[in-house]
Amino acid sequence: MPTPAASADSVYDDAQEWLVFSQAVSASEWESQLLVQGMHCAACAAQVERALLAVPGVRSAQVSAASQRLRLCWDASQVLPSTWMHAVRAGGYRLLPAPDALTRDARRQQQRKMLWRWLVAALCMMQVMMYALPVYVAAPGDMSASELHLMRWASWVLTLPVMIFSCGPFFSSAWRDLRLRRIGMDLPVALGLLITFGVSSAATFEPNAWWSHEVWFDSLTMFVFFLLSGRWLELRLRDRTAGALEQLMQRRPELAERQQADGSFAPVALRRLAVGDVLRVRPGEAFAADGCILEGHTLADEALLSGESTPLARGPGATVLAGSHNLSGLVLMRVQRLGAETRYAQIVALMERASVDKPRLALLADRIAKPFLLLVLLAAAGAAAWWWRTDPTQALMAAVAVLIVTCPCALSLAAPVTLLAAAGSLARRGVLVQRLQALESLAGVDTVVFDKTGTLTEDRLQVGAVRTRAGVSPDQALQWAAALARHSLHPVARAVHSAADAAALELLAAQEVQESMGRGLSGCIADASGASRPLRLGSAVFCASREGAAPGALDGIAPAPGRQVHLADDEGWVASFTLHEALRADALESLQALQAAGLAVILLSGDQDQTVQAMAQRLGLTQARGACSPQDKLDAVRGYQAQGHRVLMVGDGLNDGPVLAGADVSVAMGQAVPLAQARADVVLLGSQLPLLVQLVGKARLSLRVVRQNLLWAALYNALCVPLAVAGWLPAWLAGLGMAASSLLVIANAARLAR
Repeated sequence: MPTPAASADSVYDDAQEWLVFSQAVSASEWESQLLVQGMHCAACAAQVERALLAVPGVRSAQVSAASQRLRLCWDASQVLPSTWMHAVRAGGYRLLPAPDALTRDARRQQQRKMLWRWLVAALCMMQVMMYALPVYVAAPGDMSASELHLMRWASWVLTLPVMIFSCGPFFSSAWRDLRLRRIGMDLPVALGLLITFGVSSAATFEPNAWWSHEVWFDSLTMFVFFLLSGRWLELRLRDRTAGALEQLMQRRPELAERQQADGSFAPVALRRLAVGDVLRVRPGEAFAADGCILEGHTLADEALLSGESTPLARGPGATVLAGSHNLSGLVLMRVQRLGAETRYAQIVALMERASVDKPRLALLADRIAKPFLLLVLLAAAGAAAWWWRTDPTQALMAAVAVLIVTCPCALSLAAPVTLLAAAGSLARRGVLVQRLQALESLAGVDTVVFDKTGTLTEDRLQVGAVRTRAGVSPDQALQWAAALARHSLHPVARAVHSAADAAALELLAAQEVQESMGRGLSGCIADASGASRPLRLGSAVFCASREGAAPGALDGIAPAPGRQVHLADDEGWVASFTLHEALRADALESLQALQAAGLAVILLSGDQDQTVQAMAQRLGLTQARGACSPQDKLDAVRGYQAQGHRVLMVGDGLNDGPVLAGADVSVAMGQAVPLAQARADVVLLGSQLPLLVQLVGKARLSLRVVRQNLLWAALYNALCVPLAVAGWLPAWLAGLGMAASSLLVIANAARLAR
């Protein structure tokens, strides 16, 4: 058994505690979701990953700088949570359980502290500028040396709180990197701050030395203010872009009111609940588990779980989902599923995997970041060496400007923040992006392949064409057939009854109705004259086997494509109803929208080719294949890919697993079996096909925003580095440029969160 690390994190070594943020993968392997506190950039994320992977028993670690989340796979037989938590803490970071209330408190505390640092920097900057202004506007001889010296001392005193308090995050991060012999993105900033403050302080202490020509306390406080403004706004925007993910992941209450043996109710922690418990849920509270209503009526908000924006009525016997909200009435519910078994937990697991995913563009930016920092340090040293021969003071300021202005933060954030914002926006609509890479791939898709059953069709039959014998109208035949069909729950009977309801036909009464399982229904109805009319509804053989008739097929039936059900009386054939699968109400419109967006739409199905071709004709599709096995579907998709097409596969069901895995991008419907969802890149929770059109549009917009961000980050550095080396960029302007570059990238990405 592994030994725990001696730290405050040892409380998480209790299996009941790590269950809060972990899920079992096998007998001893666990997957944990955590938040990393103290990270500022992609370099920090890489350091956390390296620290964790160095711990024996840790299988994998994936950290997202954009969402500040960690996905960790570890072996409980070799290591306990306190050990890998201690390894991260030794590197200067802290891990918090992702679903824990401590996480929200820590984030609020971090924002408050950042705001205080910003306010101190702003106040001191204004005061320092007040003392610096007379020096700038005074003509030669207007100020004495003692007055000038007094202004410098006042500025130095006011700059001290900025250096000691406001600059704390930059210095602590830089010191952590130096102590661990690594280079982080805050190291150049900290060096620039120390050099500027050191040179200005030396000029203040020794006013007659050669280096005392000028001080830069005003520039120092100004660019600290700009840097902190960028950090604070960046923090707010990050919370906003990840807001939908956080909102979804924290919808369950922390406590639930459970009924005791004496009938009273007492609050208990969620992990103490058991299947069969009775819970009381008040209006405005979230349901703690999946279950059914025992007493009371209410409206449930399931928007983030199913994509259904309209509150749903829930009464006794109705199912409610963990994470949905009770809107209107007090209800009692019985717990049916808990923890990882709930639909809420499955959705959260999908979102957590997506929040730490790193798309190709983000991985490329991360690889560039570290060598870029080395080049920054070399460029700063080169600028100082170049200017030192002519003007040592200018040499120091040029080095400071290079250190501050060249920060790869914007480059590292360009892709992950953008794609995370898009994923958050889609999550609010009921579209779960399991892999952020899918958004990047989806933008280049040119072909969409659909499965038919459960994807474009509903799980019910629908009456199509109605053919009748002479003297019988289609409505009359449907009215007679519905009189028998109302007495059966068979899918065919329900389709006939629904068709009569949709046509608003008067419902006739039938007597002596008998059902022959799998064959049909027989009974009598009263005709217009009041006489009893015997009728049979079912297969052709069943309808032909009426009393007194010779054995054989039913005469008068013309062959027709598709499935049919027939109606007969004592005179013989009365009518035939063609049945087909009911199209989703939004299928035709959605497919037309995809085609209008320039995508080729193809239908592949395992049903008979004749049925599939008929469905394709109804949908206006020119490319369709039936009788496809799972291998046939996969081979077809690979054939399209071999022709240079980028394929999006939309499917539902167990047999779609292989083709979902083989497509460039895959989408599973919300009611898909778990295997299909696991193989898919995106899940449509509400199974609403118009969301697919929005998904493609959002992916294309996301890639445009990523390219804009990368272009801006590259142009910014290409323009500002030469200016800083040439000495034409003052320190305060360098600080403004650095803050603005990261802020512009995040603000541009935040547009996608709307």
